[in-house]
Amino acid sequence: MLALVAVMLLLLFVYASIQLAYDYMRFKVSEVGLSEKSEVVSLLLREFEESGADWLWQIDASRRVIHVSPRFAFALGRKAKDIEGESLIKLIAGKAWDSGNFSSSLHDLAEKLKRRESFSNLMVRVQIADKIRWWELSASPKLNESGVFMGFRGVGSDVTEQRESADKISHMARFDTLTGLPNRLQLTEALGKAMQGTESRRKRCAFLMIDLDRFKQVNDTLGHLVGDRLLADVSRRLQSAVTSNELCGRLGGDEFAVLIKDAPDSAYVEQLSNKIIDALSRSYEIDHHTVFIGASVGSSMAPRDGKTVEMLIRNADLALYQSKAKGGNNYHPYEPRLHARAEERRVMEIALRNALDNNEFTLNYQPIIRSKSENISGFEALLRWNNPTLGFVSPAKFIPLAEETRLIVSIGHWVLRTACWEAKNWPDGTRVSVNVSAEQLCDPKFMPNLVQILAETQLQPQRLDIEVTESIFLNEGTMAVDVLDQILALGVGLSLDDFGTGYSSLGYLRKTRFTNIKIDRSFVQGAAKDVPESLAIVRAVVAMADSLGMSTTAEGVESEEEAQKIVKLGCKKIQGYYYGRPMPAGDARALFGVEQQLIA
Repeated sequence: MLALVAVMLLLLFVYASIQLAYDYMRFKVSEVGLSEKSEVVSLLLREFEESGADWLWQIDASRRVIHVSPRFAFALGRKAKDIEGESLIKLIAGKAWDSGNFSSSLHDLAEKLKRRESFSNLMVRVQIADKIRWWELSASPKLNESGVFMGFRGVGSDVTEQRESADKISHMARFDTLTGLPNRLQLTEALGKAMQGTESRRKRCAFLMIDLDRFKQVNDTLGHLVGDRLLADVSRRLQSAVTSNELCGRLGGDEFAVLIKDAPDSAYVEQLSNKIIDALSRSYEIDHHTVFIGASVGSSMAPRDGKTVEMLIRNADLALYQSKAKGGNNYHPYEPRLHARAEERRVMEIALRNALDNNEFTLNYQPIIRSKSENISGFEALLRWNNPTLGFVSPAKFIPLAEETRLIVSIGHWVLRTACWEAKNWPDGTRVSVNVSAEQLCDPKFMPNLVQILAETQLQPQRLDIEVTESIFLNEGTMAVDVLDQILALGVGLSLDDFGTGYSSLGYLRKTRFTNIKIDRSFVQGAAKDVPESLAIVRAVVAMADSLGMSTTAEGVESEEEAQKIVKLGCKKIQGYYYGRPMPAGDARALFGVEQQLIA
């Protein structure tokens, strides 16, 4: 029994020794493996530090930097030994550390560190060597084996360039690149916020739509570079005309807008609109060119004129069209009846586009009389439109629409051709006057077409008068002014219509040698009533025209009293209802049969 017990004890001892040796070897193997893993991790971290733009950072429980990596020190622009033990927030706050005026992103970082929360891709605004940089930081809290908080360990990278690029893209998406003003997107967003305020605080906001009058002529005649500089000047004047209560921007092309965030009443909106019109209508000096444009403004007010952004903008646009229809350089508020007018305009435009093909236009002729002999000097050709659906449409309605849609070019060509053919039926020496707009004169085909028409009809150039208004002179150096000289060189007469009602009438006579000046009806009526100003103007115009070798025509003479006064004042020709209303071509020809002896 003793031998058996001894043997069993020996076996148990051997087994225990073997088991102990096995456990020891397994521990050693694990230790070696852990050392190898640690070395691999160190190698990977070193490779990460050396090859990438990112860097490692670590802080202790007191938020002080420990184990400073080379790239982290480089990002801070300091040596690692100077950073060790410093507060992380102090290192990246810059001057804000002393003032305590931290950026919101620094507050967010400090809050997460305080709460010991993990975070990822946190954008932080930092100040390094008086320069603002943007860092992207990620980290997680570090705990020891006992679960005690030891600090944070994480990675970071400098994303300043990416941030600036993103900011630039965001700025381009919300601002106009030419003028620097807010664009349509930002304006509509701001309008939406302002309209929310009208609902919650019972306030009113207003939206102004601004369109530049005659800007297209500047672009077409002086070039896009001048046009761009003009838009930049307009934006500066617009900004100087508004207050902090308004936001001005560019919608595109020559359209601008102003948002009035808090509109006290309609009077304030009208006052600001007129202030803008005055500011934008003053002359511009661009590349040695004196340029004149105007501004038309339409407004709508929330919540009265619209409950949505789209509705408010649409109604302001309707009001803008109404101000342009009144001749431009005007202001008009939104009115509900404008919807009916907009529909009327849409229908009229469709009909106008087909009017030439459907032979709906005719010409009427109003006699122009020599004041002393009362003989017929000629006729002015006046366009009339009779549409099967719309009936007789007033020229005051469809002529501005034709000019706006550039249909006036083709319609004007038809008028000129038809008038010249009709004048062939009149006795020699009888002239025909045709109104030509600035849009027509800017058309490169105008002069070739004029030459062709005179050749086809064989009408002597001296029997044709081209009538223009002062509006063609509003932009110096335009193609329209150059065409006037070509017209005169051809032998065709040139009349300046509505003289005295424009901007700087006397100055225009230095630019172009007109053959005739038409004195506006308002001065004729004033002179007949012995209004001193009107009498002085008519006398001055007649004297000036005589000295320059020009003829004068008094427009709108409707009574014998007016006719006698005009004759006494020395006007050479008279036109008006007193001597004859506009009449069809057949009636005009009949006058020659009856009054053949009156024709000089």
